[in-house]
Amino acid sequence: MDSKFQPQLVEEKLYQEWEEKGLISVNKGKPFTILMPPPNANASLHAGHGMYSVEDIMIRYKRLRGYASLWIPGTDHAGFETQFVFEKHLAKQGKSRFDFNRQTLYENIHSFVKENSGLIYNQFKKLGFLADWNRSVFTLDEHVLKTVLETFTKMEKEGYVYKDEYIVNYCTHDGTSLSELETVHVERKDPLYYLKYGPFVLATVRPETKFGDTAVAVHPKDKRYKKWVGQEVEVEGLLGKFKIKVIADEMVDMKFGTGVVKITPAHDPNDFEAGKRHGLEVKKIINIDGRLNELAGPYAGLKVKQARVKVIEDLQKKGLIKKIDSNYIHSVTVCYKCGRDLEPTIIPNWFIKVKDLKKPVIEAVKKEKIKFFPKRFKKQILQWLEVMHDWPISRQIAWGIRIPVWYLINGNESKIWLSFIDHEGKFKMGTIQQYLDKGYNLDEIKKGLQQITVPIYKQEQVKYLISVDEPKDSQNWIQETDTFDTWFSSGQWPLVTLKKEEYKIRFPTDVMGTLSDILPFWVSRMIMFSLYAKKEIPFKNVYLWSKVVDSKGQKMSKSKGNVINPIDLVNKYGADAFRASLIFGTSPGGNVPLAEEKVIGMRNFTNKIWNIGRFIYMNKNPNDKTQMTNKIQSSNDKIIKQLRKEFEEERKKYIKSMDGYRFSQALGLVYEFIWHRFADYYIEQLKDEVINGNIEARKTLEEIYLGNLKMLHPFIPFVTEAVWKVFKGEEKSILNESL
Repeated sequence: MDSKFQPQLVEEKLYQEWEEKGLISVNKGKPFTILMPPPNANASLHAGHGMYSVEDIMIRYKRLRGYASLWIPGTDHAGFETQFVFEKHLAKQGKSRFDFNRQTLYENIHSFVKENSGLIYNQFKKLGFLADWNRSVFTLDEHVLKTVLETFTKMEKEGYVYKDEYIVNYCTHDGTSLSELETVHVERKDPLYYLKYGPFVLATVRPETKFGDTAVAVHPKDKRYKKWVGQEVEVEGLLGKFKIKVIADEMVDMKFGTGVVKITPAHDPNDFEAGKRHGLEVKKIINIDGRLNELAGPYAGLKVKQARVKVIEDLQKKGLIKKIDSNYIHSVTVCYKCGRDLEPTIIPNWFIKVKDLKKPVIEAVKKEKIKFFPKRFKKQILQWLEVMHDWPISRQIAWGIRIPVWYLINGNESKIWLSFIDHEGKFKMGTIQQYLDKGYNLDEIKKGLQQITVPIYKQEQVKYLISVDEPKDSQNWIQETDTFDTWFSSGQWPLVTLKKEEYKIRFPTDVMGTLSDILPFWVSRMIMFSLYAKKEIPFKNVYLWSKVVDSKGQKMSKSKGNVINPIDLVNKYGADAFRASLIFGTSPGGNVPLAEEKVIGMRNFTNKIWNIGRFIYMNKNPNDKTQMTNKIQSSNDKIIKQLRKEFEEERKKYIKSMDGYRFSQALGLVYEFIWHRFADYYIEQLKDEVINGNIEARKTLEEIYLGNLKMLHPFIPFVTEAVWKVFKGEEKSILNESL
């Protein structure tokens, strides 16, 4: 046995052996199944991915307990995320998405993903993950597309799908609406403008949206303005005088500004809801390109911030600004990718009605058909489900699963808006009718198509049909360009990962592990789709692992300069040390600081494991097997008996902790025993006996040591496998043992 454990020399070799000998998956025993949360296909390992170690711990533990444990991996096309990365790639070449038609952009992103994919699996192997890589599923695989499209078609037929114009968070830079998870709220100082508004003065940070105001609101209990409620007041504006209704609504904060607010239903989510309650007109004055439209008169064509400056300047000239608070602090919603302000706006969207779909989910959670670890997340998901509203599933991007909706062109040429690249490579935007009138034909428009928008008209609606296949009269139909929200496709992950025959024995799966951040956005929807499609829960247990942060407890980000590359730590200290550092002394569902000092501490522990084994092995008498097996009398018989008893207690506590998903507790238990009881006490007590050839003492130490190796194996697989081979032979593997 070498004088010290050198992970760099053995880890890759050991993993290769596991693969070559077919130890990645087994078919014997009771099935135990985990579906890997799919990372982005073109991603590389970051600190957060290290928490996938929790699932590897479960897989290895169950293997040692005699289960046919199976961990199915996969990757996600990650719609908006991936298109955003690709657009940054284009920007370096002086290009943008507007230089390509939709099909070409999709194909280019697909090639980009293909070229950059596969890296993360190699990095997962470097961490020792025992996933069945031959079973990998990509969310754009043919069978996945088939399932996702069938689900949508079925839901539409059963009345769960509808199209509506609704207010969404829209990134005018990235050109798509964003889900709640894709937004960030930042505290910022902005001027708060106090505008003269007829008989009122009201405060706003967005004076440029005044062209879309359709009411003024006060709180029903605000006595200052009670006499105005229900009346129309005359307001002098930048486009002349106009009348506006005064409404009373409890959404108004009497302490904000003057207690009077303007209501712009098309460009503020709270105003939108107030507008629905009071039947207000919705006037959209900002287009999806982030510029004001014709309703803003002379300000049309200006970007939002440009318009704000010009509007304030002109309001001041007319004496319509009473004061400006330059130190107003408020929360601003920004894009989680580009960091730009999001524009709440009204666009046509496809929605899922969730009222009836979420009822069986709530029932399953309440009845604990699905258990959550830690338990507090049961309450959290129920709270989310109670307030969960209809789900917008459209994304205005090319990279993703295209929604199988076809719009009738004939008779709707002036109602269908689109952008396309013409035969000269020029960007065009307008209605189909406008370009037919200019001499373009439908074939050219479709060939260069980028995006279509079909508003919901109060008069006759544009007819559409739901079809996975192109309609027979294809010339008369044009397909929706929106793609499904990634959560819609990944929400069906449990429905596309198992083989057809496996659903009888491996469904529901045993555990779904993920970050608590996406509990409402992903986990709840997987449960919803599974109960809808199969009338069964998708998994029995949900384990919410910890979020990896820096040593100070802060989220890692490039801007902060506190990002730690896990592979650097693995190369330096070994995968075992990195894995153990994420589990040791941490509680699930919280934050786990990743500090090099802690990794070093766990490296020291793996060295301790090696050194203990080295002492026992080096004192092995070559004649052990031929010598008498009768017990050699020793004054330390009592210590040996005590050691065996303590080991049995340790093992029972370990299994109880592991079965209860208390992995940190289990690791801590073995750490404490092996270092402070086994090494510091028992070996010290029996050292002289072992050195002097006491077979009973040495064999007892070896037996207890190997038992602890099996308990440690799920956490630190490489060093435990390496030592096991030293004691049992190179052809042996700890994975074939039982615990």
